[in-house]
Amino acid sequence: MTAFRVPSALLQQIEQELDLDEKEAMLFLCRDLVPEGPRGADVRELLVALNEREVLSPVVLSELLYRVKRFDLLKKLLNVGRAAVEGSLARHPPMVSQYRVLMSEINENLDKEDLSSLAFLLTGRRGGSHVKMAKDKSFLSIVTDLEKRGQASSDHLDLIEDCFRHIHRNDLVKMIQKYKREVSAPGRPVSSPPVPPNTVQASFPQLSLADPPLIMEKRRSLNGEHSPQAEQVHISIPEAGGAQAQGLKKYRMQSQPLGVCLIIDCIGNDAAMLEDAFRSLRFEVRRHLFLSVDSMLRELHNTARLREHKGYDCFVCILVSRGDPQHLFCTDRAVPGFPLEKVKNFFTSGMCNDLSGKPKLFFIQNYIELDRWRDETNLVEADGSLCTIPQVADILWSQSTLDASTLEKSPGSSSYYLTALAELLTDPHKRHLPLLDILVELNSRVYERNRTHPTEQYSLVLKHTLRKKLFLSCQLNV
Repeated sequence: MTAFRVPSALLQQIEQELDLDEKEAMLFLCRDLVPEGPRGADVRELLVALNEREVLSPVVLSELLYRVKRFDLLKKLLNVGRAAVEGSLARHPPMVSQYRVLMSEINENLDKEDLSSLAFLLTGRRGGSHVKMAKDKSFLSIVTDLEKRGQASSDHLDLIEDCFRHIHRNDLVKMIQKYKREVSAPGRPVSSPPVPPNTVQASFPQLSLADPPLIMEKRRSLNGEHSPQAEQVHISIPEAGGAQAQGLKKYRMQSQPLGVCLIIDCIGNDAAMLEDAFRSLRFEVRRHLFLSVDSMLRELHNTARLREHKGYDCFVCILVSRGDPQHLFCTDRAVPGFPLEKVKNFFTSGMCNDLSGKPKLFFIQNYIELDRWRDETNLVEADGSLCTIPQVADILWSQSTLDASTLEKSPGSSSYYLTALAELLTDPHKRHLPLLDILVELNSRVYERNRTHPTEQYSLVLKHTLRKKLFLSCQLNV
């Protein structure tokens, strides 16, 4: 019988979707599965090695994605829900040792200050030549170094536990003590040996990997969530982690600058203000005024190809234009314009691999030309579904619409939505809050203004597929 092999195309998709932290976690989790395997940051090499050793199967792959909390990839690529994986882990021996799962969970609960304190405490034990390296490394890298020196293992956690006690992380001390009690209980092994793939294949009989979907071709329609009324805000939180996972992990935001901020303002009233705001947040701002649709497409394409994305941690795109609820007209007068839902496609992993796993933020101010929209009603969905939810991970979409007649009455007026956004992001009392918390307050401000300005009604849509907490300004106080 031919051994089961996971298709290479699927392994490549998974490798492209994982961010650097997730790749590091997966490599750490699999150290016992391929002891002589890759020691660098090459997850693709790891997955290939597991595949060649006939260790990798859909169930094992599901467990690995579950351990790094990529529940969205479980559903999208393996057609498996989170509950199904948890049920399988409860019925069958896991591939990943309980010790490595514990270390990975601890890693998610440590911040930069904790790591600095931990490196300092380990200075005398690790040797002075390794101090600087330890400060620059993650917790998993430090644990790996301790393992190589024989100072940490599944049954040797006293050193790490003692360090956490000294930095007053009693919650992590309790996690280690709970682990010790569980593995010392009768019938509870510290780690489970690899299970042959044919043994666990039956756990998910519905899996089909013969023809894995391509990321670029996987386009699903809306579920119908939308209302053009100003009283409603739609916040979409996918299966990818939920509130619990977001409370444990944060996007890395340490690059200098944080990322590219592309501003395309086809109205001309807000570009300077937005540029000042995002420069103060340490973004590399690229501003363009009064573009046609063709020029906008060229700038989107060129921006997606920038080599700088590889070293940056985030991307921001701000578009200001006339349009209808589904399109941007830019400076053109031709209808239908450019579909809003296609803007994000320039920056997904298939088109811009250097942004894979990194947050991609879109802020849209669309001035709706109602007369032209009514003249082209055949171009609009009959059910009123006017804005699509991003169907790829790590996207945030904040969109404001306003009747374009406001511009006729006051041609030089700024968008209240964009003005409030800039104020909140640069407010020293707000900027250390998670971005989603700031945007909820932004919604509150806009709707309060709607109440006092009945002739200017902003309609807001806030949707996202972020998998971690995001702090745009977390390094400003360093």
